[in-house]
Amino acid sequence: MTMKLYCFGESGNAYKVALALTFLELEWEPIFVDFFKGEARSPEFKTINEMGEVPVLVDGDTTLTQSGVLLDYLSSKTGKLGGKSASERREVLRWLFWDNHRFSTVIGSTRFLTNFLPEDKRPAGVIPFQMGRLKAAYTLLNDHLAARTWVAGKEMTIADLSLCGYLYYPEPYGFDRAEWPHIDAWLTRISAAKGWKHPYDLMQRAFVVA
Repeated sequence: MTMKLYCFGESGNAYKVALALTFLELEWEPIFVDFFKGEARSPEFKTINEMGEVPVLVDGDTTLTQSGVLLDYLSSKTGKLGGKSASERREVLRWLFWDNHRFSTVIGSTRFLTNFLPEDKRPAGVIPFQMGRLKAAYTLLNDHLAARTWVAGKEMTIADLSLCGYLYYPEPYGFDRAEWPHIDAWLTRISAAKGWKHPYDLMQRAFVVA
């Protein structure tokens, strides 16, 4: 049965799941959600996800939300990308939680404020503060990858897919791959995997620049 991923191209959290579905060679189709026109917060969409967010994954009678849950579900379903031992599995979860708390959440909000919110509506001082937090996070991840090929094990895992979710986007948000050589090499390794595509090639974009 074909899985359905409710998503839109600008969503780094949806991209994480789209990559996992692609790398795991599962049958899936993207269902476009027009986020910037409020579709995710519509009464109709909230019957699918009361939180009013993407991604949402529908696999038969199973409907799941939150990217970390979706990644864990796909890993558990296939027995792949979850680590090769109990200790690796714990390490995968450690980085997955860190990503959701300290990394992707900050990148997502900073990228939104910087690129998709009208300039006159951007709260003063917030973007520089966020970018300061992100610099510390980039430093941590870059240092972690200095002597490692993958984030949480000897092979690619869902921890890698979760952490890379926003880092392929072209819009400015305080991240330049050239400044972080170990992150840059890691992103190159991921993009060399069979089936990899840029987020705007995997999912339909919602935001159109005039």
